[in-house]
Amino acid sequence: MNVLSAADFGRVAVVMGGSSRERSVSLWSGEAVLAALKSLAIDAIGVDGIPALLTLVQAKKVDRVFIILHGPGGEDGTLQGALEAYGMPYTGSGVLASALGMDKIRSKQIWQQLGLSTAQFCIVTPSDSAQSLMQNFGLPMVIKPSQEGSTFGITLARTPDELETGLRVAREIGGEILAERLIDGEEYTVTILAQGDARAAVALPVIHIVPKQTFYDFDAKYLSDATEYLIPSGLSAQAELAMQTLALQAFHAIGASGWARIDVMTDRTTGAQYLLEANTAPGMTSHSLVPKAAASVGINFAELCRHVLASSFKPNQITGAG
Repeated sequence: MNVLSAADFGRVAVVMGGSSRERSVSLWSGEAVLAALKSLAIDAIGVDGIPALLTLVQAKKVDRVFIILHGPGGEDGTLQGALEAYGMPYTGSGVLASALGMDKIRSKQIWQQLGLSTAQFCIVTPSDSAQSLMQNFGLPMVIKPSQEGSTFGITLARTPDELETGLRVAREIGGEILAERLIDGEEYTVTILAQGDARAAVALPVIHIVPKQTFYDFDAKYLSDATEYLIPSGLSAQAELAMQTLALQAFHAIGASGWARIDVMTDRTTGAQYLLEANTAPGMTSHSLVPKAAASVGINFAELCRHVLASSFKPNQITGAG
């Protein structure tokens, strides 16, 4: 469907906030998206959390949903499944792709099975100790909760003490834990945007992330002005194309649609590229990477939001549109 005017979208609920650890980031993103859609004369309203949204959906007071909830609940297929049940169109990936994108273990298993390069990893069992992990996996490694975002609960473990701390922090958060080989290299990200049919997609220019400190943590992502985002990335044309291709393959491997951001590391010595994770509802704050990538190809923030919203016109979700 070709969306020609603001009226074609009907009333749009921009769902943000929620109850995950990423609530503050989601609110920043959501307010920015809401303001952008309103600037385009789109009838958009802000909604905080899933219960409030579903009340509006049940009352048939909205026509489609812009999902900018981050983390469990909003990004893991839960909300997507609820909206599918009501036949309500929404932005981004469907139930399965959202769940896979949020689950670092399952997404990496799929990529590995398909021969897509990702860092060596293992699942940390409840009985695993720091000592057993070091014996079987070695240091340095990264400890990650499998289903958290915005670097919550992530520890770079170069020493036994750091590994002990990382395991404690991840276990306090709960859920499955991933141990991944720490790649000594540079971090990059690739934005994927739907093109025409929401199932078709293109990769935008690669962004090279250069934090002031050694770890691209929450402060470096959302608060610090010291982090550098390099576009052009500094990669050779061949390496940039290879990374965009790898990101697109990762995107399609989990069945993603609409938009996403794929994070990649390169080995400092060999230049080899390794997939880190997929973000199927990426941030849209003033520090976020998707708007920076879009701006590099002449897409301003408001038009980016409109483009993402247009991806809600999908064959299996159009029934709820007004």
